[in-house]
Amino acid sequence: MFKTLNIWFVLSLLVSIGVLIPIFTVFFSFFENTSNYYQILKETFLVEYIFNSIILLISVLILTFIIGTGCAYLVSFYKFPLSNFFKWALILSFAVPPYIYAYSLTAFFENYGTAFTILKNLFGEANYNQNIPKFDGIFGAILSLSFSLYAYVYILTRASFLYQSQNLIDLGRNLGFSKFKSIFSLILPSARPAIVAGLSLVAMETLAEFGAVDFFSINTLTTGIYNSWITFDDLAFSNRLSFFLLLFIFALFILENLSRKKARYHLNVRGGFKQKEKIQLSGSKSFLAFIFCFTIFSLSFLFPLSQMLYWTIKFPENLFDLDIISLTLNTVYLVLLSSLVLILFSLISNYGNRVSKNKFLNFLSTLSISGYAIPGVILAVAFITFIAWFDENIVKAFGFLSIKKLFIGSILGLIIVYFVRFYSLAFNGIKSGYEKINMSVDESSYLLGYSKKKTFLKIHIPFLRNSLLFVCILISLEIIRELPITLILRPFNFETFATTAYISASEDLLEAAAVPSLFLILIASIFIMITSKYILREK
Repeated sequence: MFKTLNIWFVLSLLVSIGVLIPIFTVFFSFFENTSNYYQILKETFLVEYIFNSIILLISVLILTFIIGTGCAYLVSFYKFPLSNFFKWALILSFAVPPYIYAYSLTAFFENYGTAFTILKNLFGEANYNQNIPKFDGIFGAILSLSFSLYAYVYILTRASFLYQSQNLIDLGRNLGFSKFKSIFSLILPSARPAIVAGLSLVAMETLAEFGAVDFFSINTLTTGIYNSWITFDDLAFSNRLSFFLLLFIFALFILENLSRKKARYHLNVRGGFKQKEKIQLSGSKSFLAFIFCFTIFSLSFLFPLSQMLYWTIKFPENLFDLDIISLTLNTVYLVLLSSLVLILFSLISNYGNRVSKNKFLNFLSTLSISGYAIPGVILAVAFITFIAWFDENIVKAFGFLSIKKLFIGSILGLIIVYFVRFYSLAFNGIKSGYEKINMSVDESSYLLGYSKKKTFLKIHIPFLRNSLLFVCILISLEIIRELPITLILRPFNFETFATTAYISASEDLLEAAAVPSLFLILIASIFIMITSKYILREK
């Protein structure tokens, strides 16, 4: 028994350390010497990088808060036409990555774009370009990120609203609060943890975004990290910028935790939880609620989907020029391999924590899931930095052949960085399933003569199958959308729908970017509709 316990402990420990290596590399690389590019950038564009990142972050947080909480409040507390449809339709924005939304925004409003074509067909020949607004630069990036990411706030806030007791609403009525005052004095404060969790995810994704800000030519810390390595071949300075960005992310979490102090967000009431009843809206209120949700759904999902579909139909040669089968196989290959590796090691790590009950291991496991908070471009650069250091100081020191080609520009390296980036999703998803298995189940299994290995395979795995399916779909969705990691670490001539769309858009071939973007949206939408029954369940 002691031997088996050690095996599970060691395996879990190795998984946690493996995930933490690229994360620690970012911090240790801060002290490396950089080229003259650091001094040049510090005197020119570094302030612009930081300023643009802050403006982008604050603007996106405000807009996603308004959209996400507004939609969540309406579908949680009221009944109106198509309210049940909007409940799940509003999460389809997840299927549209910010960089694809950026392509759609530009294609629609650019000179002689889709908006021009519509006006021309409706009203005849005229110079409409001067009257069509242009959504580019930082404003375009704010809109692209907000309409792509608000679903984080919507899903978590809706879940919080759903489980708010009717007692809380009755309390507001008894105190004579108006609906407006009840929202801001009771409902929103009690949902604060969920709202903050959603906004934290939005903040991480905003600071990590590369495709949209690069497309709109906005200098942010993320594009600075990418350019300092790709353009100026200064890996050390790229890591230094990564360190600043990580400090920025961690500072946000610390400030939020300090702002809460000892605030409580639950209500002790007699009689337990009382399920609230949705209010049936009618007349103008029903119409306004419908219009608000329909507008958000149209702008966040129907707009980019229809724009990509329009370009695909208008320029069918792009569809035939694209090797759809190869792109699909590459994407499925990455999804299957990554899902298998993530689920396997996350299962081992969770079970190792369960049977060992070691505080140090639990601490390492908690620390290792922080990879999701780190932008993909940082993890990719940190991974290359570590492999380069390990190859130079360890491998060559013992006279072995270089291992750079084995990990850099290879599927193996890509899978490893995916593993670090999305380990949090797999670990937490499986952990939530494990929390439903009482320890008495394990003890009963041991009394019946089952070993720990047999208990794991015969009892835990079957019980966790729904959690494993959910985790697999989430990982697949993230990998399909992932751009910077794939762009930096993929093998030569190995493309996915995301990288193909990015390359075409970076060459100002938006029409060609439409086809891979459309397929990416459609595939992601299928995964989202499958997961919707898990993330929107009401019981």
